[in-house]
Amino acid sequence: MTIFKEVLDEEYLTTPEAKELLEDIEAERALDEDREMRYELARAIEHVNRFADLDAEESRKLVEELLELEKVDEATAYKIADVLPGDRDELRTLFAQGRYTLSGEELDDVLDIVAKYA
Repeated sequence: MTIFKEVLDEEYLTTPEAKELLEDIEAERALDEDREMRYELARAIEHVNRFADLDAEESRKLVEELLELEKVDEATAYKIADVLPGDRDELRTLFAQGRYTLSGEELDDVLDIVAKYA
């Protein structure tokens, strides 16, 4: 017998946004001395603390600017905001699974936007 769970809602988050949410959870758990933090939660908090380079507001603005570009879809915009690629090769890897490739000029447009935040 297989049990399937239905996805009720889905939302993209940047790493800094996830960090904000996890900080709230961590603070809530710290208030209750009897409640231990699960291993997965502790690892997630450690991960976002290590890899969140921007604050949540900056990352949201970056995603909004990226979404204004014609060839950047939502999922890729969030990946770019998390990775903050520094050159064309890094950026191409984020577009590698997409159905299209960007020209050098389009890549430079994305990198110019990222450079404002990095």
